Amino acid sequence: MLNDKVFTGVRGGADAMTINGAVHKTAALLFLLVCSGAYTWTVARVDGGAQAMSWAIAGLVGGLIAFFIMLFKREWSPVLAPTYALAEGLVLGAVSAMYEARFHGIVFSAVTLTVATLGVLLLVYRLGLIKATDTFKRCIVAATGAICVVYIVSMLLNMFGREIPYIHQSGTVGIVFSLFVVVIAALNLVLDFNFIETGAANGAPRYMEWFAAAGLLVTLVWLYLEILRLLSKLNRK
Repeated sequence: MLNDKVFTGVRGGADAMTINGAVHKTAALLFLLVCSGAYTWTVARVDGGAQAMSWAIAGLVGGLIAFFIMLFKREWSPVLAPTYALAEGLVLGAVSAMYEARFHGIVFSAVTLTVATLGVLLLVYRLGLIKATDTFKRCIVAATGAICVVYIVSMLLNMFGREIPYIHQSGTVGIVFSLFVVVIAALNLVLDFNFIETGAANGAPRYMEWFAAAGLLVTLVWLYLEILRLLSKLNRK
C-alpha cells in the first residue's frame, strides 16, 4: 500500500502533505477505531459474542471494501480512511473481547506492547539507527509476502479441516513463529515512517496524509493482532 510508486506524477503544489498532517490524521483514525471498537467490546461483554461477531463480520467486509477502493482511488482517502478505521474498530473490539474472556488482562498487555513498539520504532527511526534502505525494504516486503502466503495456505487448509503443523500451536515452534511475525510487523512501521517522510519531501497532495495514515493504521492493526496471538500462545503454554 505504502510504496514510492504512488508519488509518480502527483504533486500537491501549495496544498501539499506534511509530516505533522499525517500524524494528526493517524491520531484521528486511531480515535475512530477505538470508538467503534469500544462499541463491539461492550456488546460482546454485555449481550454475548454472537451479536458482536455479526458487527465484526460487517466491519471486516466494510473495511476490506474501503481498503481496496482506496488503493485505486487515493484521492478518496479523506472519506475512505475514516470508514476503514471505523470498520476495523468493529472487528478489533469483538476479537479483543473474545481473547479477554479467555485470558484476563491480555488486551491491556497487547495494547501496551503495541503502543510501546510504535514509540520505540519511531524514536529509533528519528535517531537514524534504522534506515529504510532499498535492501531493508526488499527484505521486509519479502518477509511480509511470505507470511501472507503462509496465512492464505493456512486458511485454505482450514476449509478442509486441516492446518499447517505447529505454527498455530503453543509449542516452541508456534511461539517462535509468532515472535518472528511480530518482529516483521513492527519493522513494517519503519517503511510507513519512510513513506510519510518521502511523501512530504515530494510535495504529495494533501489527501495523501489520509492515505499514509490509513497505511500506518493497517500495520498497527496487524501488529496488535499478532501480539495478541503471541500472548495467547504464551498463556496457553
